[in-house]
Amino acid sequence: MSERIRHQFKRHMLLWLRQGISPRRLAITLALGFAIGCIPVVGVPTVLCAALAFGLRLNLGAIQAANYAAMPLQLALILPFVRLGERIFHFAARPALPAGALLPLSASGFMLHLGALTGHALVAWLLLAVPAVVLMTAILTLMLRRIPALAAAEAGD
Repeated sequence: MSERIRHQFKRHMLLWLRQGISPRRLAITLALGFAIGCIPVVGVPTVLCAALAFGLRLNLGAIQAANYAAMPLQLALILPFVRLGERIFHFAARPALPAGALLPLSASGFMLHLGALTGHALVAWLLLAVPAVVLMTAILTLMLRRIPALAAAEAGD
């Protein structure tokens, strides 16, 4: 990255940080964006983050940046969330999507099975996301208070 591009990037980041957002509010925004970005349903996090940003008056760019940063983790965590959901609900001890078991299912049976797996995964995600948001918010708030551009906005929190 050239020095000019790096300087412009740094300048834009500082302008973004100085938009009147306090370290705590930015930390909440980033924590929510990252946690929502890990929802085990592809396509949902972007819409949900936008709705939360508008509804709670959060920084849309920050929440979407955190959401997109979590995307690789979202894909990696889908199966673990399904497995955890199976354990929570004592779902059958068979594989979540066995190769041969889906062939005899009707379309409605398949959708019912997929819906159950998705619901279980969402409950597992929710049980982990709430404490994760609290923890990430606390850690990020401490880190962001060390940034001079944000320290000035602390009074607005």
